[in-house]
Order: sequence, then C-alpha cells, then structure tokens
Amino acid sequence: MADARQQQPPVIRLADYTPPAFLVDHVDLRFELGEDSTLVHSRLTGRANPERVQSEDLVLDGRELTLEELVLDGHPLSKAAYTLGEESLTIPDPGETFTLEITTRIRPQENTALEGLYKSSGNFCTQCEPEGFRRITYFPDRSDVMATYTTTIVADAERYPVLLSNGNRVAGGTLTDGRHWVRWEDPFPKPSYLFALVAGDLACVADSFTTMSGREVALRIYVEHGNADKVDHAMQALKEAMAWDERAYGRECDLDIYQIVAVADFNMGAMENKGLNIFNTSAVLAKTETATDADFQRIEAIIGHEYFHNWSGNRVTLRDWFQLSLKEGFTVFREQHFSGERYSEAVQRIEDVRRLRSAQFPEDDGPTAHPVRPDSYIEISNFYTPTVYEKGAEVIRMMWHLLGPEGFRRGSDLYFERHDGQAVTTEDFVRAMEAATDADLAQFRLWYTQAGTPRLHCSGEWDGEAGSYTLRVRQEVPATPGQPDKAPMHLPFAVGLLDAEGNDLPLQMAGEETEGGGETTRVLEVRDDEQAFTFTGLDAEPVPSLLRGFSAPVRVQFDYTDGDLAFLLAHDSDLFNRWEAGQELAQRALFGCVAAHREGRAMELDAGLEAAFGTLLRAPAEDRALVAEALTLPEEGYLADLAEPPVDPSAIHAARAFTRRRLAEVLAAEFETGYHANLAEGAYRVTAEAIARRRLKNACLAYRVASGDDTSRSMALEQFQAADNMTDQLGGLRPLVAEGHPEAEQALADFYEQWQSDPEVVDKWFAIQATSPEWGSLERVRELMSHPAFNFRNPNKVRALLGAFARGNPARFHDPSGEAYAFFADQVLAMDPINPQMAAAMARAFSRFGRYAEPHYSGMRDQLERIRA
Repeated sequence: MADARQQQPPVIRLADYTPPAFLVDHVDLRFELGEDSTLVHSRLTGRANPERVQSEDLVLDGRELTLEELVLDGHPLSKAAYTLGEESLTIPDPGETFTLEITTRIRPQENTALEGLYKSSGNFCTQCEPEGFRRITYFPDRSDVMATYTTTIVADAERYPVLLSNGNRVAGGTLTDGRHWVRWEDPFPKPSYLFALVAGDLACVADSFTTMSGREVALRIYVEHGNADKVDHAMQALKEAMAWDERAYGRECDLDIYQIVAVADFNMGAMENKGLNIFNTSAVLAKTETATDADFQRIEAIIGHEYFHNWSGNRVTLRDWFQLSLKEGFTVFREQHFSGERYSEAVQRIEDVRRLRSAQFPEDDGPTAHPVRPDSYIEISNFYTPTVYEKGAEVIRMMWHLLGPEGFRRGSDLYFERHDGQAVTTEDFVRAMEAATDADLAQFRLWYTQAGTPRLHCSGEWDGEAGSYTLRVRQEVPATPGQPDKAPMHLPFAVGLLDAEGNDLPLQMAGEETEGGGETTRVLEVRDDEQAFTFTGLDAEPVPSLLRGFSAPVRVQFDYTDGDLAFLLAHDSDLFNRWEAGQELAQRALFGCVAAHREGRAMELDAGLEAAFGTLLRAPAEDRALVAEALTLPEEGYLADLAEPPVDPSAIHAARAFTRRRLAEVLAAEFETGYHANLAEGAYRVTAEAIARRRLKNACLAYRVASGDDTSRSMALEQFQAADNMTDQLGGLRPLVAEGHPEAEQALADFYEQWQSDPEVVDKWFAIQATSPEWGSLERVRELMSHPAFNFRNPNKVRALLGAFARGNPARFHDPSGEAYAFFADQVLAMDPINPQMAAAMARAFSRFGRYAEPHYSGMRDQLERIRA
C-alpha cells in the first residue's frame, strides 16, 4: 500500500513564485456546444516572457479534458512531440513567438463540481475563478497571464437563443443545420479566471446608464423565463453602484455593455467576470412578495461588490492567488461603504463587525489561522476565507482611518493609474498609498503577514489636580500556528471621552496647542507593545469611548463597570459603540447564567440588562434599526467563541434561552408597545426608514412570542396570514417555529403551499426549520433531505438546510450524543465527489472542535479524522 503522505497534494508557496515562462497576448476561442459533449477550439498567440532567465518548455494546465488536436505554428503535432499529463500539457521550447491551436472535448452535462463550463437548469454557464478555465481548454491558467479574448459560440438556435461572453458582440449569424453563432470581443487584457460564457433560453431585462463622461452603457440582466418581474431592484442597484463608484472613486464603466446572468446552480454569491457577471439567483431575484428587507439589501451589496470589481480586481488584477485580498479585501471595503451610505452607516458597521467576529475571529484563534496574505496553500478553492475577505477589508479600512478619506482617495487614484492593466501585489497597493500621502506604512504591512487578532489591554488614570486623563494601551498579538512570536502591530485606535451628562469632550493631547473646540474623536496610532496617551484640559473624570466605529480588528479589554456600559449605551454619540456597550452588558449577563447552569444553581435575569433594555424600549427611537440591533442578544456561536474553554454549548443555549424568555416576560408591555408603534402604514417600500421600522417591529414581536402567552402567538399568526410582504410574513412565521408553538406546523404547511414554486422562498422554508432548536431536530433535517424540493446537488439547497443546521442551530448540532456530528460528516463525504468546494465549506463546521468540552471535542475531532481518512 502506498504511503498516504505520498498521496497528499503539493504545497504551493509564495516564496516559490516565479513569473510565467510564456505570455499569451490573444486567445481566440470557438465553442461548439452539444448535448453530449462540447468541442472547444482555442488559438493562442504567445511569446516568451522577457523576464525568464532561460529557455523553458511551455506547460499548460488542463483537467478532465480530452485532447483532440494540437497544432503549433500551422504544423500538427504528433503524440511524440508533446507530453500529456493528468493535469498538464507540455510542449518543448516553442520558440520566442508561437501560435498554438488546441481542440479539446469536454462534457459540461457531467460537471457537478460547478467549475469550468457546466449546465444549470438546461443552460450552459461558466465559473473559472480560481482555476476553472483549465477544465475548458489547456492554458497557462494563472492570474498573471493576461490576454485579450475573442469568443465564438455555436449552438442550437432553438435551445440556446441567447449566447453571451465577455466584451462586446461584434458578429453573429445562422447556420444551415439549425444552429447559430455569435462572436464576442473583449478589448481589455484579462486573466483566464475572468473568462465567462453563457448559452441558454433566457429572458432579458434591458436598461442603460449614462456615465459621467456622457457615454451610454447598455445594461442587460438575463434570467430564466418567469423571473423577469424579479430583477427591477437588481437593475436599480446596478445603476446606483455605477453612480457611486464615479462619485466615490472617479471610476467610470469602461464597456459599451454590462451584463448579468442569474443561474440556479452556483457555488458562491456571484462572479465578477469582465462585463459578464454570473450570479446566484438568490443574489438577483427579488420582489416584495418573495424577498425580505435583508434580501433586498444583500442583493444591492452583491451587485455593488461585483461591479466595483471592474476596477478593483479586473482592470487591476492580482499577480498570484496569495494576493487574493488585494481584490477581495479592497472590494469588500468599497461594498461596505456603498451599503452604509445607502441605508444606515451604523447598522452596516454593526453587521460588518458581527460577521467578522462570528467567522473571522474564530479562524484567527483556531488551528487554521493564517495571514491576510498567506505564505502557502494546498487547495486554492479552500483559500476563500473570512480572513482574506472580512479581515482583508478591515486592513483597507485601517489605512482609510490612518490616511484620512482624502489621503486614501489620492492613494487609490494613484494605485489605479499606476497599475491599470497589470497583475500586482498587496505591496503595490500599500506603496501607492504611501506615495500619495508621504505616510510610513512599513510596520503596517505586518497586517498582511502576521496572523491572529491583537488584544488591546487598556486602563485609564485620572489626575484631578492636572485635569488630565491618561489612557494606557498594552498590545498583545497571540501566537498562531507557525507564528509563535509576533511583533506589535500599527493600528488606528479611535477614541472619545464623555462627560457626566454624556456629552463628547473636545480632545486635546498633552503638548498640543489648539484653538476652538477641538476634535471629539481622535484616531490614535498604536505602534508599540505599550503606549500612553494623555488628554488635558478636563474638569472631571471622563468615561472613555474606545475603538469608535471599530477602527481596527482587535479585541479591547477595559474594566468598565456595568454602570459605565449602561451610560455608554444611553449616551455615546458613536452609534457603533452604543451597540457595543449593550452587547457587553448582555454578554456579562449571559455568562453569569452559563456559570449558574453549569454549577446547578437557578439562573436569574440580570437587573442591569433588564433596565438597559427597558430604557431602550421606552426612549424615543431616533434610529429604529440601531435599537433593533441593540435588542438582539449575542448569538450562541459568538458566545462560544468568547467563552473560556472548554466550552459547554448546552449551558450557553440554556442561558440565552432563559435570558431571552425572561426579558420577554418582564418587558412584555414595552415589547407590545414597540410592536404597535412601528406598524407601517401604506405600501411596502425599501427605504432606510421603512426597513428600520419593520426591523424593530419584528424584533419586538419575536420577544413577545418568546414569552409564550396566547396573545403573542395570535399576534404572530395574524401578521403571518395578513402580510403583503415577505419580511412581515417571515417576521410572523419565524418566531412561531423558533419557539416550537403548535401553530407552527400548519403555518409551515401553508407557507410551503403558497410558495412551493419559488425556489428562493423554499430555501427560506428549509432554513427556518433547520435553525429552530425546538423544531429543527436531526430527525426533521433527515426528513427534509427527502423532501421533493430538496436537491443535494444544488448549493443553495445545501446551504439552506445543512449549512443552516450546522451554523444556526448549535443546540441540535452539538447534541451530546454526537449523532448530528456523524450525520453531518456523512453529508460532507457524500458531497466531496460531487462538489469538493461545497464539501470543504461544510467541513468547516467542525473547525473549532479544540475549544469544546467533552464529549463534543472527541465527537467533532473523530469526524474530522474520518473525513481526512
């Protein structure tokens, strides 16, 4: 038997990067799409890279291809003239310039991995990031080989009337055998991962956008027939994103036509292929009756994200996959600013940080911790992590704080001007920021190379005689796998000081001379292991507001009293920190209940938390969305990451359920008042004010239902039955199911009966059941896997049921019997031969096993060992 170590894939290392030996200037592709197989003819115009140091063979990547013909400079090559490996095609030194013609046969109908060219609902489509193009034809499938493309698509005219690819349509016609053809030409050099093709029978919604220079860009969104009435919001979102990118970054759309296609089978949310974005249907389709407020906002964010990639990712792309955050971190940051300006900046920041803490902080603290720009990887598809995306965005945001909005804009302008049409690195981005602002970001670069979440241990000293307050900051960067010793990080630490009435104080640092009122928020630059910052000119001891706006992805420790936190929750002008104070109060109360549960004592509702929630509900709601966020208790998964190991998930669940129920009981009148005060009048609208009102109303309703009384259940059922929009319909249904009330069974049946023909809504139906600790038992999940609407090969269905169960139902997933662990591992193993990328994503549910108490530790570890074997 072969040594298992010999079967492991090779480790790819950043240190081993070398420029490509050959470059490709132009690619001419011709696809002959068939029902059994597809012929791909490619003609590569290439040349030796001037940077290569010696003569080399031409090595092309290829996977699951049948090579039909190979012609070099007009001469067919015999099998003796090349070497065909399992995943490569090698041609001995082809010369300084060459023309290579390759014909391959592929079978998209059998491609369940959803990478390369595959079929979805009868339509052909592609997904080439990161290494899918090698499943289409032999090619140097790496991001630093950039070429212009001409693509000709030939297909049956009746079955596939719509034929799309990157760039502009330049020709087309019909053939005598019932087929037709279309030729597309993309004038901008791009790496192969940005190639796209779609062929099918699709409906088209058309519009246009006039750029700031006066050019008209044609806009097209393609969907399956019957869905054309669900794309108005996506089209408007695209136009809003185009206008925002012009205002915020001066970036104009460079194409004559910009197209989006929605497909049902897609591993991710969307893909930014140059000029032809391919989207998951869940990220495009929406109308009032079928989409929630969160859906509308998510669609707008994803539409914006993929459009912003046109510059931050396409026009300027990445040299190698280690630089993935160069495009993703920057673009996530751009998307977050866009969404914040569209709705509520404070709530957007809360959602960003909640996502970071629930997904990325655990990654930083676990066995898979890695830097934003990792040193190595084994499988590139597993490289799309919260560290690369969410923490990568925070790194960009820190530069924005350190340089200021105007300095950051100068830096981004210089970056785009310097590197347009190039494949570059994170270092190139930082250099542009430095050059545009004269900033020194040498130490800041550690954010790209050091893993781990820094801890800031803070304390304050009041000197009444001098009228000064000194903030001391001690920085600690914890050890992570492969990086036991860490250097201190350079980070922006935004702070404010509040007086006894809750007013912001002007901040004057020791040794400074200021005129007028001064700033009320200061961005301190933390660089050392220990630093002290002294503020002067104060009349009384202030209450500090630390890390305003979450200015750096760190954990902050400061010995606030419960009274301090309640004060900040009531008064802090930084809305993020108001929410943060409330979350800290809730965490303290919840962990008090966890301790009581583990020790066998009776749990009690924390009086401070009760008072804080009561104050929130009774005070005028200036920002309803913020109040709704503040009333939301920390999720069980996040509490598990905060808890000292070994973590007992059953104790956390019991503590949160008890606290939620007791708050619902003692503040029942306030929650009912809040519900009725936020009932909407008039037609449903997707505006910041209307969304905030519905969010607070439904938060109050969920608490009322948690109290368990008959009146609250009637309120929820009435809202469910009378709702004219999906937000309110689910707002009534979700708490009934979450609390396991008897009305839920019939309500779920009615909901499915109403929406069974809408796949996106059925996904919500699956998820609501899977995430309910009362309803979503393992037996229920097994039953739903056999439901006619469930499809194990569709990523959306897998995420809606299995993913939701593992992530959103810790009480059931972490059942002490370990049965759910074994079940979930079974699904990972069954998925792996079908769709390895989905299987890898599912397996991450076990990644935090090391923090858990027995029997959870052994249960998850054993299943990981089983998967690995």
